[in-house]
Amino acid sequence: MCGVRTEMILRNLGKEVRRRRLLRKLSQELLAFESGIHPNVVGRLERGAYNPTVMLLFAIAVTLESTLAELFGYEGGG
Repeated sequence: MCGVRTEMILRNLGKEVRRRRLLRKLSQELLAFESGIHPNVVGRLERGAYNPTVMLLFAIAVTLESTLAELFGYEGGG
């Protein structure tokens, strides 16, 4: 049961990273370069096939001018 939830979380995270990357008009390669990670990681992350570390997510969030919460789909609001 936990595996199904993890897969859903990773898929949603990947979709949000991709959405924000495209809004900033960045290729996967440029996002990877600016975040200091391998380009293959960005592709795997966006497909929900990679379980990233917090530090990797933080680097991506900074590059995308987002917060970790936003990458997980939480926009705040009070």
